[in-house]
Amino acid sequence: MSTHDDNAGAAVARPLGAGDDTVLPFQLDRSDIRGRVARLDESLARMLAQHDYPPAVGALTAEAAMLTALIGQTIKLRWKLSLQIRGSGPIRLIATDYYAPETEGAPARMRAWASFDPEAVDPSAPGFAQLGEGVFAILIDQGPGTTPYQGITPLAGGSLAASAQSYFAQSEQIPTRFEIVSALASAPGGQPAWRAGGVMLQQLPAEGGAGAARPEADADGLMTAQGVADMAGRGEDWNRVNLLLDTVDAHELIGPHVTPEALLWRLFHEETPRVYPVQPVRFGCSCSGERVVEALAGCSPDEIAAMTTPEGKVTADCQFCGAHYEFAPEELGARSGGH
Repeated sequence: MSTHDDNAGAAVARPLGAGDDTVLPFQLDRSDIRGRVARLDESLARMLAQHDYPPAVGALTAEAAMLTALIGQTIKLRWKLSLQIRGSGPIRLIATDYYAPETEGAPARMRAWASFDPEAVDPSAPGFAQLGEGVFAILIDQGPGTTPYQGITPLAGGSLAASAQSYFAQSEQIPTRFEIVSALASAPGGQPAWRAGGVMLQQLPAEGGAGAARPEADADGLMTAQGVADMAGRGEDWNRVNLLLDTVDAHELIGPHVTPEALLWRLFHEETPRVYPVQPVRFGCSCSGERVVEALAGCSPDEIAAMTTPEGKVTADCQFCGAHYEFAPEELGARSGGH
């Protein structure tokens, strides 16, 4: 396996668990496919520990968080990437955010939250089916002075991973594959906590050339990753690498006994893998009292009065991290000179 400076060698040895809460970028030189191997442990546990989610909701939120970590690290991001999954069923919304590292070598920060009807959710049924009809959206915000980007596709394929694959095939025409697993796990004598692992593959755009005039569509009429690869005349490489990924086991993805480097070498050693520096990931929230004040800056005195409790306070709670804020009414809205 090669590192980013092309030094050849075997998979880098790490202490047990050292691959947790990281995203490892790689490229397969033989097939010109890039990818990511990610593990979320403490960061995911902290995201989900803020809420008492039923198992179906927790598993779906963990899958969304893993997708966010994998996708966020592939983008030249200055500020924030978000996923929003909206459905018509008992699980109404899953929202995740990935904040780019503030300095080189610093961790990326992530948070996640789900909205659901606790009386209607079936805790033993798969979460994706309980979304009903809905949409999968990716939002990219590069910060002040930029126009946010949003791409939307229907929920499809029986999982959030399949919906994300459909998004990239449909909206970006980039063949993309996700293999994701999450589970409640515990060390001997410890409390159960969520862990997740995943692999993302993307075929790099080809220079010139074309294959099939019309890409293959799935049962929902949407373009598929294989169809897009075939259209570019590169379907054989894409199919071969996906067959290799099909051999992965859940315990290899979720760890911690198989490091990301060892997993990458086991799956793709024939494809000449090249690894790049890992990106650490941590739980983190961007909420603050100042942001609440800014959000309410345009409210009229009557609107602020309607939000005021009998105790004379205006309160706000962050859905992501559970932080609680209290303000005197005169601190907020137009009374304080808000815009």
